[in-house]
Amino acid sequence: MTRLPLFAGLVIDEYGQPVDTALVGDEPCYVVDDAGFRRHIPSAEVDRQVLAAMRAQVAGMEDELSVQAAKMLGQDDLFTVAMIRQQLENMETQFDALLQTGFPEELRAYLGMMGFRVVINVHGEVLHVEQGQER
Repeated sequence: MTRLPLFAGLVIDEYGQPVDTALVGDEPCYVVDDAGFRRHIPSAEVDRQVLAAMRAQVAGMEDELSVQAAKMLGQDDLFTVAMIRQQLENMETQFDALLQTGFPEELRAYLGMMGFRVVINVHGEVLHVEQGQER
């Protein structure tokens, strides 16, 4: 398990306050201030909700996304497109690996600069994901 929540520094509560992170034993958690009571929410619960929301945005668009990604790579041959499509269809497996390895700090910083934010309530439920265009 990663030692840092996947979206550390990118999560806010429903009142716009930043959410801290902490370890409880060896489990990474998001820490939400609930009127002075610090609620520790296992980060995997929140992170999986965010990743599921991202997966939902891709669902049904795998063909187009794989063609466009292959073009961006300058390798728009049939095999590259098929490989990218397979990766998009098997995102759940990649999410498990991502939860283990985490994001590089630079990627979290970039996401933050682009306006990416995850809004959760005191129970760790993701209320919505802001992706920059909403700001």
